Amino acid sequence: MSPEAALAFVEKHGAVLVSAKGPIPRLTEAIAGGPIKGSWWSHPKGRKIFAVLQKVCDSPDVLVCRLIDGHITLLHRRLWAATVKLADQFQPAQLAQVRQEHTATGRHVNQITAYPEWVPRQIFKDAKAMSATDATKLMGDLIALASPRLAAK
Repeated sequence: MSPEAALAFVEKHGAVLVSAKGPIPRLTEAIAGGPIKGSWWSHPKGRKIFAVLQKVCDSPDVLVCRLIDGHITLLHRRLWAATVKLADQFQPAQLAQVRQEHTATGRHVNQITAYPEWVPRQIFKDAKAMSATDATKLMGDLIALASPRLAAK
């Protein structure tokens, strides 16, 4: 799967997990072309998976966050305004942007940008213009899957 196809996969689903098992599709499996047993790093397509993930995570149309069960989730821009509209349904940590940086020593360090600092001004405008009903419809099942407040009820 090319980076463009992977980005289209994220856009189609609205939100996907990078590799963790959960209630929504996993991008690593889509890139690999099927289920992955064990770590995707040891998969024969591991290098390709890594390269495609980096491109997708670097896209300005993808928010990398921990929306679903604390796992790294890729949220497509088409859902950002709805997510902002319904932000009170989530914990702030779920909506924080996660950026992975590679240090000179080869370590990976997560840089966190708190919600709403990462949100573009236009997304706030779009969210303000959107009704809560429309936002809920746009999010579909994702709102219940991601929301700890709704899941507890």
